Amino acid sequence: MSNPDAGVANAGRIRPPLVSLAAIVLGVLIHIVWPVRWLPASINTAVGVVLVLLAVALFVSAVRTFGRAGTPVPGDRPTTSIVRTGPYRLTRNPIYLAFTLLHLGVAAWINSLAVLLTVVPAVAIMALVVIPREERYLASRFPAEYLPYTRDVRRWL
Repeated sequence: MSNPDAGVANAGRIRPPLVSLAAIVLGVLIHIVWPVRWLPASINTAVGVVLVLLAVALFVSAVRTFGRAGTPVPGDRPTTSIVRTGPYRLTRNPIYLAFTLLHLGVAAWINSLAVLLTVVPAVAIMALVVIPREERYLASRFPAEYLPYTRDVRRWL
């Protein structure tokens, strides 16, 4: 029997934006009950704003780079090419890195240890479930291109 998910990197079981959003929301809810700070009040807003802006810039750059390459961003659509330009020459997962920077930025901005700690399960889900599945898909779809790319470009940074 063939795998119905073989034609896409992510068939929708675990959607990366929802993983990040759920982790942030969980952290905020915990923060409401357990409001522990982790940064000096004099720097938390500045650190948070910088991280959020970096996240937005990285996300926009990654999405635009995919657009220029003519490949879809959503993992539930077939990938049409391996992208090696823009932020993809520095990291194989700039969108997931942007989600992580956003999470860290929110944690800093509202100065919440709980939000900071929820980045761990979010990154773990991405690193242990989502990314390996996507990498298997890309390696099978583009064997001549993807394996050399993995040797040249790191997964995160």
